[in-house]
Amino acid sequence: MNSKILIKNALIINEGQIFKSDLLIENDVISKISSSIIDAEATLINAEGLYLLPGLIDDQVHFREPGLTYKADIQSESKAAVAGGITSFMEMPNTKPNAVTQVLLEEKYKRASEVSYANYSFFMGATNDNLDEVLKTNPKNVCGVKVFMGSSTGNMLVDNVLTLENLFSSYKGLIASHCEDESTIKKNEEIARKEFGEDVPMKMHPIIRSAEACYISSSKAVELAKKTGARLHILHISTEKELELFDNSIPLKEKKITAEACIHHLWFDDSYYETKGSLIKWNPAVKKKSDRDAILKAISENKIDVIATDHAPHTFEEKQNKYFEAPSGGPLVQHALLALFDLWRQKKISLETIVQKTSHNVAELFNIKNRGFIKEGYFADLVLVDPNQNSKVSKENLLYKCAWSPFEGHTFSSSIKYTFVNGQLAYANNLVNENVRGKRLLFNI
Repeated sequence: MNSKILIKNALIINEGQIFKSDLLIENDVISKISSSIIDAEATLINAEGLYLLPGLIDDQVHFREPGLTYKADIQSESKAAVAGGITSFMEMPNTKPNAVTQVLLEEKYKRASEVSYANYSFFMGATNDNLDEVLKTNPKNVCGVKVFMGSSTGNMLVDNVLTLENLFSSYKGLIASHCEDESTIKKNEEIARKEFGEDVPMKMHPIIRSAEACYISSSKAVELAKKTGARLHILHISTEKELELFDNSIPLKEKKITAEACIHHLWFDDSYYETKGSLIKWNPAVKKKSDRDAILKAISENKIDVIATDHAPHTFEEKQNKYFEAPSGGPLVQHALLALFDLWRQKKISLETIVQKTSHNVAELFNIKNRGFIKEGYFADLVLVDPNQNSKVSKENLLYKCAWSPFEGHTFSSSIKYTFVNGQLAYANNLVNENVRGKRLLFNI
């Protein structure tokens, strides 16, 4: 396609406003935004009736490469992400081997440069004994450090209090934390085993990985961050109780402690275990309807700062196992934006808030360079959504390597029409452009 692309008559959603405008892309950036642009050299896209959003920046995905590529890989899942309007992602370190050294971390970046359709960053992983490696992390080109204050893959459970305090006090970049209290979970597992043996029903998941387990761990993380002055970002908030830990009285730029919510905790509640079973088994667990509703409310009230996916695929066969063997996590990147547009249709969230929480705030919170907004001079990471064209989720149109979705059979009220990554038309007419490659995210530190 031409290095110039002119988008005409789009309904732009940006910085709390919705307005009709034209937008000109030149090479990899937005060069002009105006009510009327004429450029005879540009490829024309008529966006009448379509919403134009900054591409989503997903701050939590698990793309399973290296070591678990039978479930997913960077190429397959970034392809699904672009089809879902996600133009940048931040991927977690619990691969095989875990990304807990600078050498292993850079290997992931090299692989992404070869195969990723979307822009990318990878978290450095913390363990009980790799602080020296963590402190070598460059915050100018690495999104942050991930610490599992709850069970995880391999050696990534950080439960040593002294290690945590050293990490929080010495690392000056962003620390992203998974917060569930391991001892509470183990105690609840023992109780469930006494009642059910190995045939624990899936509906017990939010009781085993309880609200109490989440709050104990989250409150400890917040307390530690306040004590040390660390920059803490708590991932996938799943309970109403945890919301009291977060402050909405100050602007995002001044917050040292921030929070994320994920699509599954905004969409599902514990009543879905009856029909979906292990397909909605995530850690932290999908919990009560009152938790879901409180999290949605907290998003609008700015107690929750960003919305992400925690995209974490497993094979369908793995998911068919009994409770203790069925792994937690599921694929979401292809349908996250469509789910949010459905919530907008249900008047549970505004379009302006969707953009704020999936793009603007992620860029601001991580200090991402020249992304996350529709501004002249910024990278042209963009998505055009048709709010009036339905899209049904079926096995035939899934791009996930695992080939299933918790949304299968659901018809969303909207559809993704076009996705641009660095000015390249990455997705159009239900097809991903195989030639597009994303760039490494850089940070204004």
